[in-house]
Amino acid sequence: MKKVGILFGGKSAEHEISLLSANNVIEAIDKKKFEPILIKIEKSGKWNINDIFACDVIFPILHGPFGEDGTIQGLLKLADIPFVGPGVLGSAAGMDKDVMKRLLRDDGIPIGKFIAAYKNQKLPSFAEAESALGTPIFVKPANMGSSVGISKVRSEAEFNAALKEAFLYDTKIVIEEFISGREIECAVLGNEEPAASVPGEIIPSHDFYSYDAKYIDDNGAALEIPAKLDEQTIKRVQELALKVFKTLCCEGLSRVDLFLCTNGELIVNEINTMPGFTKISMYPKMWEASGISYTELITRLIELAISRFERDKLLKTSVV
Repeated sequence: MKKVGILFGGKSAEHEISLLSANNVIEAIDKKKFEPILIKIEKSGKWNINDIFACDVIFPILHGPFGEDGTIQGLLKLADIPFVGPGVLGSAAGMDKDVMKRLLRDDGIPIGKFIAAYKNQKLPSFAEAESALGTPIFVKPANMGSSVGISKVRSEAEFNAALKEAFLYDTKIVIEEFISGREIECAVLGNEEPAASVPGEIIPSHDFYSYDAKYIDDNGAALEIPAKLDEQTIKRVQELALKVFKTLCCEGLSRVDLFLCTNGELIVNEINTMPGFTKISMYPKMWEASGISYTELITRLIELAISRFERDKLLKTSVV
C-alpha cells in the first residue's frame, strides 16, 4: 500500500480553499490502495518538511502562490518524490496570468486583450486602459486564483481602488478587457496523451464569478454540467482545452476556462493547474459527468504522478 502525502494549507490567500479540497480528498481516497498522510503548511509557512520523505507520492492540494506556482513542485522534484499535477514549468507558466497569456497568444490561441503592469513602475491611467480595452475592464493580481483580488470596474475611481486591491496580493497585475459570453470550463487529465472531459458552464447570479459568488453565497452561481452545447462546439472546446494544456507544458491535471461568444468564437480566459478539488468543484464534477467517479479520479491522478516519475527516472538513466 502506497503512502500518499496530502499536502495542504499554504501561505497564500487561498489557504481556506485548500483545506476544503484536502478534506474531501482525504475522505474519498481509496484506502484499500493508499494510506493518506496529512501534511499541513500553516499560513505562516511553517511545516515539517521531513514529513514528505515518509511518503511514496505527494498530492499537493495547494492553491495560489507557494503551492500552485512551481515552488512546491521544484522542492518535490529536487527531493526526488513523485507528485500530482503539472511540473515546475507548467505550474509557473499557468500561475502567472501575464506569462500564460503571452505564451498562448504566441501559439495562436485566442485570448482577450490585456495590459500587464508592475507596482514600482508607471501604471496606466484609467483613460489609457479604457482606450486600449474599452469598459468595463477587469483588474487582477497576476499570480492568484479563486477570484481573490479581482475587480470589475467602469470608472476612474473604481479603477484606482481596484489597483490598490490587486496590489495587496502581487507586485504585478493584469488589466483585461471584458468579454461578453458564456463561461465554459473543461477539465484535462493525463500526461503525454491527455484527455478532455465534457465541458461545464458557470452561470453567475452576481455581476461576475467573484470570490463571494464561488465560496460564500450559496446561490452565487448555477453550474450546468454538462454544458448545453452542440456536438461541434463540445469538440472545439475540448480540442482548445487540450491545446492550452500542451502549450503550457502541463501534465497530470488542469482546468481550462473559456468564453463562448454569441458569434460562436471561443476565447481562452485562463488555466488552473490545481483547480478546486472538493466533491462539488467543477473539475471533479466534469469528470464525474464524463464517467470517472471522484475516488477513481484521485486514483488516476496518483497513478499518473507515479508513471511520470518512473518515465523521467528512466530517461535520466538512459542519458547517464
